[in-house]
Amino acid sequence: MNSSTPLVSQDPVIETHHLIKAYPLPNGGEIVIVDGFNLKMNEGEYISIIGHSGCGKTTVLMMIAGLLEKSRGSVIVDGSEVEGPGPERAVVFQSPCLLPWMTAYGNVMLGVKRVFPHAAEVDRVQLVEYYLNLVGLGDSMHKYPKELSGGMQQRVGIARAMALKPKMILLDEPFGRLDSLTRMELQDTLMELLAEEKMTAMMVTHDVDEAIYLSDRIVMMTNGPEAKVGNILEVDIARERVRHDVINHPNYYGYREQLLTFLEEQEHLKEKKSPDKVTSLPAKRKGMGRLFHLGKETVSASLKKSS
Repeated sequence: MNSSTPLVSQDPVIETHHLIKAYPLPNGGEIVIVDGFNLKMNEGEYISIIGHSGCGKTTVLMMIAGLLEKSRGSVIVDGSEVEGPGPERAVVFQSPCLLPWMTAYGNVMLGVKRVFPHAAEVDRVQLVEYYLNLVGLGDSMHKYPKELSGGMQQRVGIARAMALKPKMILLDEPFGRLDSLTRMELQDTLMELLAEEKMTAMMVTHDVDEAIYLSDRIVMMTNGPEAKVGNILEVDIARERVRHDVINHPNYYGYREQLLTFLEEQEHLKEKKSPDKVTSLPAKRKGMGRLFHLGKETVSASLKKSS
């Protein structure tokens, strides 16, 4: 569990300042979805964003990526404000979004040609093959998406993003559609790649255990609209990380309880605003408590399946 050298530097790669997303209303005024997202992300850091549906997690991610226009605020990359998308911020979506008429190799090469138009062809070929091999697709790079499993397609999506050599990779629930064993395998692959490239990452997830395992910090969003950063959890678990060791770390279930408590409190606030809801807080607390107490056994069972 010990890491001889720190993987996270103290040099901010990307900063957001009072990032706001609002939509105009037909009769004037606006509805604010995200009301001021402030964060500094250091080189090599892995940050997860969690919160209930509708809290603006993906909205924040897409504004940082430049794929969604921000209403107010700024995104700073290496000290300069950016507008719109750029190759220094690569995105991995929940669905791989591969072009079906291109092979895995062709899908990755498409982005490489756009970002490195003046590079020698031999260098581009080496770059594409290098990252496809890194994600474990060396023997499948000339297959079409329909010939690949869901996990393999997502590996292509990760390779496509990494091959752009970005400063930051943005992941929108990248493992949400995968079975548990494939999900764990890809989590480990991603951690190894990011550590090797010293790349900064931000991930949207609904999975508390996934967030703890992968992250250096976890940003908790309050309910939307007018969602804000409610709290930030520092995950003080050394890298390199091994799943079994992380689960048995003395702080692991304390982190898990903090995250679940925050989500539960936000659910309680949501219910107070919606008195017509049938489900009461005590019933939900009981369910959450059971999830917490059985968590270690559940994760251990998953580990046994994967071994």
